[in-house]
Parts: sequence; structure tokens; C-alpha cells
Amino acid sequence: MSKSNESTKSMTLYHYWRSSSSWRVRWGLKIKGISYHDVPVNLLADAQKSPDYLKVNPVGFVPAIEINGKCFGESLAILEWLEEAHPLPALLPKDPLERLLVRQLMLQIACNTQPIQNLSVMRRHSQDKDEQILWARHWITAGLAGYEQLLRNGNPGKFSFGDQLTFADLCLVPQIYNAVRFTINTDQWPLLHEIGERCLALPECRAAHPNKQPGAQLL
Repeated sequence: MSKSNESTKSMTLYHYWRSSSSWRVRWGLKIKGISYHDVPVNLLADAQKSPDYLKVNPVGFVPAIEINGKCFGESLAILEWLEEAHPLPALLPKDPLERLLVRQLMLQIACNTQPIQNLSVMRRHSQDKDEQILWARHWITAGLAGYEQLLRNGNPGKFSFGDQLTFADLCLVPQIYNAVRFTINTDQWPLLHEIGERCLALPECRAAHPNKQPGAQLL
């Protein structure tokens, strides 16, 4: 477990229970052993557009984290800060080229897959619910197929990078959750499917799971 720094002894996480970006940050905080105060933000009710929340994060996205009175957004930036401020247990390998491989995997999800099937993007694409679902399935399938190929060309093991849990896994597992939500069978990608199952067995991953969060709607 990481020892809390004086500079990060007071922390509030603004997040939505089913948000992929929120899950990856929650999971990172759990791994590092850092406690935080929960503030749920209901995206379905457009709470992220409220004047109060825009004071926290002016761009209106979740998650956002408040550290001793200062607020910051963007899940990947938060995770990178977390690794620098609380380096143990490490979520990036030491070698620069190995870090490059891990970041390539994480960005395949966080840049090439997850944003395209966000609620706001689907609504912009179409107001028809069936068309939204088709859109999400298309981009999730393309993104996870690409991730599987990157795994085959990389260094998979128990996790996306050998036997070390990394940022790549923190991005992958929430996207697998989204795939299942949209009734996509992840068995077609055996490497990432098995990695996802191993991750979901970890206590920190389970604690960060959407169903365990305030505001969760167990449908």
C-alpha cells in the first residue's frame, strides 16, 4: 500500500457509477490504498452540466478529483499523477519501451474506443435508441478487436503486460463491462477476455466496480 503524502491527505472524487473513466480512476485509488470522499454525478440527469459541477470541472466531464481544494479532470492525467505521487505498487513498468507498450494499450481504449461510444456522442449521432446501440456495438467491437491484436503482438501474461497489473488493465476492464452491457460476446477475443476475468477477481477491482458505487442502479 502507498503511504499518503501530506499534499494529498484530503481528496474528493466526483464520478458516475457506470462511467468507464471513473472506474479506472477508482480502481487506481484502491490499488494505491488511497481513501477519498465520494460525490456521485448523475450523467443521465445531466448533473455534469449544472453550474455547481462546472465549478469543479469546467468542461463538464467525469471523473474529477479535488485535492486539498484544487480540482482536476481527465482520468489518464489523474492516473499519471497518481503513479508519480504514489509510486507503489507500480502501475507502469520501469523500462521506457515497456511503458510505451502499456500506454499504447491504454490509449487504444481511452482514445480510440471509449469516447466514441459515450452517451453524449451516441446522442449526437442519433436520437434513435436502436441506432445508438448499433453505433456503440460497432466501435466497441472494433476497439476490442484492435486491443486483442495488440496483445498478440505484445507481451500478454496474466494481465495485459506480462504478470504486472498496469494502466492498460485499468482501461480494458471497464470497456469489457461496456461490451457486455451492449450484448457483445467477448469470448471472441480470448486473450483480453481471460485477462478481464482475472482482473475482476481482484479485490480492488471489485471494490471499484460500478455496482458497488453510490448512485448505482442495479437493473
